Amino acid sequence: SAQLPDGQDLPLPPVILGELGKDPQNPTVCFYGHVDVQPAKKEDGWKTDPYTLTEIDGVYLVIRNLYGRGATDNKGPVLAWINAVETFRALKLAMPVNFKFVIEGMEEAGSLGLEKLLKEENQYFFSDVDYIVISDNIWLSNKKPALTYGSRGNACFFVEVK
Repeated sequence: SAQLPDGQDLPLPPVILGELGKDPQNPTVCFYGHVDVQPAKKEDGWKTDPYTLTEIDGVYLVIRNLYGRGATDNKGPVLAWINAVETFRALKLAMPVNFKFVIEGMEEAGSLGLEKLLKEENQYFFSDVDYIVISDNIWLSNKKPALTYGSRGNACFFVEVK
């Protein structure tokens, strides 16, 4: 829980941990995403209600544009991974990796409670994770998504002391 300025405890939404596949021959990839959003009002410049996902035709009638708060930050990327798993299953294809998901609802407020959960689950849920994909980043423009392969502040290293 988080403590409000008036001293009241506010229960935090649960962090969703999910996994699919335990094939020891496959690497395990953990995907992180969040489903909370920043506040928005129609007066902020939205052409549609920001909290109603609205589909509007794109330039080429086969492309659809979805407008709504969180469509790109970060509900869309979370759904992309879920849809990828769903597609593999629908086509009856073997999964190339074992999946683990971490989906939270407090990222826009500083990920309250996430650090504690990560420490608690480090030797359990996360013990077999080989790679982590953080699906929460920016696009370079309306037509150019970005694939960030490193983030400022992260450091990976191995130390062996004898």
